Amino acid sequence: MFQERLGSGRGDPNGLSLPITTLSYIKQSEFAISCDDKRIIRECAKKLAELASRPQEGEKKNLWYQHNRLENARPLIVCDPENGWYTIIPYHQLKCKGDLARIWEFRLRKEIFWGESMCDDKVIEAIFDVQYVYDETYFGQQLSVTATRDLDGAYTWDPIIKEYKDFDKLKFRETKIDFERTRELFNLAKETFGDILYIRMHGCFWWSLGMTTDLIKFRGMENMMTDMYEYPKELHRLMAFLRDDNLKRLNYLENEGVLTLNNAGNYVGSGGYGWTDELPADIFNEEHVRTKDMWGFCESQETLMISPHMFDEFIYQYQRPIMERFGMNCYGCCEPVDKRWDIIVQTPRLRRVSVSAWADIHDMAEKLQNKYIYSWKPRPSDLSIANIDKDMIRAYIRETIKATRGCVLEIIMKDNHTIGGNPQNVIDWTRIAMEEASAKP
Repeated sequence: MFQERLGSGRGDPNGLSLPITTLSYIKQSEFAISCDDKRIIRECAKKLAELASRPQEGEKKNLWYQHNRLENARPLIVCDPENGWYTIIPYHQLKCKGDLARIWEFRLRKEIFWGESMCDDKVIEAIFDVQYVYDETYFGQQLSVTATRDLDGAYTWDPIIKEYKDFDKLKFRETKIDFERTRELFNLAKETFGDILYIRMHGCFWWSLGMTTDLIKFRGMENMMTDMYEYPKELHRLMAFLRDDNLKRLNYLENEGVLTLNNAGNYVGSGGYGWTDELPADIFNEEHVRTKDMWGFCESQETLMISPHMFDEFIYQYQRPIMERFGMNCYGCCEPVDKRWDIIVQTPRLRRVSVSAWADIHDMAEKLQNKYIYSWKPRPSDLSIANIDKDMIRAYIRETIKATRGCVLEIIMKDNHTIGGNPQNVIDWTRIAMEEASAKP
């Protein structure tokens, strides 16, 4: 059964919090919701709709519009516990029995907890997104992964391109949208709770277009690093292949009409929400979203240890043609970008910049000023113990707010592999962050 494959959902790429997007995730017979499960889901939907109707949700939305226009409102706060959601909403406490119903229940309960208990600046909306069902080849190859027994544990993989003579084995990815199955899923959601929430189609085909995650799967981390010295021409060829694959894929998705706007309550980049009236672009047809109507995003966490010069030569020059397609762009995730800023600042229509816990916050404040969104990612380890140090967290956040005065700051708590087994941690962290963000200088 699908539930057995999920286990606790933790560390599982088919986890409860992730969208059902590919044909292999769920069997045709599982597109069903029982009467008992429907009742449970509708109860959750009604609670979500009630939370979404509060006046404060409109106020938060206006703050995001100001923020993304680079108007210097107060710092905005988001806490996404990521793997910590499985502590907050343990899989064994879900009430639904069916596989699909449990996934939908989990998603709804997350939104309810966000609005009821966490109370950050995320806008709670009476919307439920249904993703396209699709299948996709992986560069004509099968990636061999070896994982530990622990679902949250480490894993390794067998690189696809052990020697560059194997390059010709690679093929561009082929994406196939299953429109019939997508309609079934969409109609099932509408029948289940479409009278309570607005059911919306939402294309969800990538998180990052940075390419280095695929690069290390092709060559492995160590080989990727040494290739810059030993096989520079071959590495350039491989990066050109990845660039062209991504551009081809974007063309396909755009031509098929399955892209959707991410200019509202959509999580964009590595943190923050997309509310903006600067997108979509001119001459917009709502039936046919283009990449230039959307936020784009690249990062390169795997190349942290290479020099800025090599990053520019081997990575960024291949990312830029992809970002040129988008109406506004985000850059960076966990990698500190302060040493790469002179390169990243060349990104067309750059708006949101990730400042990780390992970046120089003062240096980045001088670089970003009020010209870009300063998307700060504090240490997730602060939430990884059973009882957090509230005074330390308050001082840490206060220091960054002080250092970034004059910047357009958002504080995004994420990358939590654990929250110390204590859901109260995220509630307390968010309360502290909101208090500090609202305090007068």
